[in-house]
Amino acid sequence: MSSKSQNEIELIGDAHISNSTETPLRADAFEKSDHDKIKSIQHHFSEIMKELGLDLTDDSLSGTPYRVAKMYVKELFYGLNPKNRPKISTFENKYKYQKIVVEQNITIDSSCEHHFLPIIGNAHVGYIPKKKVIGLSKINRLVDYYSHRPQVQERLCLQILEDLQQTLDTKDVIVIVNAKHLCVSSRGIKDKSSYTTTMEFGGEFIETELRNEFLRIIKERRNSFE
Repeated sequence: MSSKSQNEIELIGDAHISNSTETPLRADAFEKSDHDKIKSIQHHFSEIMKELGLDLTDDSLSGTPYRVAKMYVKELFYGLNPKNRPKISTFENKYKYQKIVVEQNITIDSSCEHHFLPIIGNAHVGYIPKKKVIGLSKINRLVDYYSHRPQVQERLCLQILEDLQQTLDTKDVIVIVNAKHLCVSSRGIKDKSSYTTTMEFGGEFIETELRNEFLRIIKERRNSFE
């Protein structure tokens, strides 16, 4: 049970306060099997529904605790377990390609860690190959992996960036995430039209001209598909 006041809890959520680019996990996070986690969450979610006054003997609601528990463990948050990180194979850059490689409009289907409400949008990723290149679909899989955990958008952006930098053995990576947060549109201010943009980059992308080239590619390609 948190010792923080309700005001402190709200402040932390609104300010997106976080201590690390690593997702905060307990040391025993993976000691339980998925089966046992589902069973435990099913019980606790049943109690939540009862507190809300819902009748779990109703046919429509009776299976909801199990469905929610399975969804949390197997679908929404499978990215928490490092064992589920996709295998990312790299290949020698035999063509000596040295310009930007861009993979854009990658689906973001995540969840806000402050309210467990959806974060939906797109990621755009670019890198400049050195000795290694990566299969384009692997970038999509990596984005999907980090998205499927309780997230803060700033951390999501950094996790994708740092993993790709390590995998490709280059700092020349840039990541942009544009996303709508249902914790903004469905509660609080209830702003239906706003979205959030985060950008992280390193290496040669520190140069304004190169960043602008990446942004121009995204804008032109987006317009051509609309």
